[in-house]
Amino acid sequence: MLPRKNALERTFSWPAVKRSLVVAPIVGTILNVINQGGALVGDEPIVIWRLVLTYFVPFAVACYGSYAALRNIA
Repeated sequence: MLPRKNALERTFSWPAVKRSLVVAPIVGTILNVINQGGALVGDEPIVIWRLVLTYFVPFAVACYGSYAALRNIA
């Protein structure tokens, strides 16, 4: 098992962050259409904090998944 410090360093290394940055816009856009569909077609106002969280959450989940996988490597 990798020490947690090493797993955190690898989780926030550029290749891992880059992968998370690729996932976040794809998943975030899908979630944004689901969550704010009415706002996107003009029926309702766009809620900025929801927009930001909709893109941040997939990034955070991808980072955590990377950390969890690296932490458990023997």
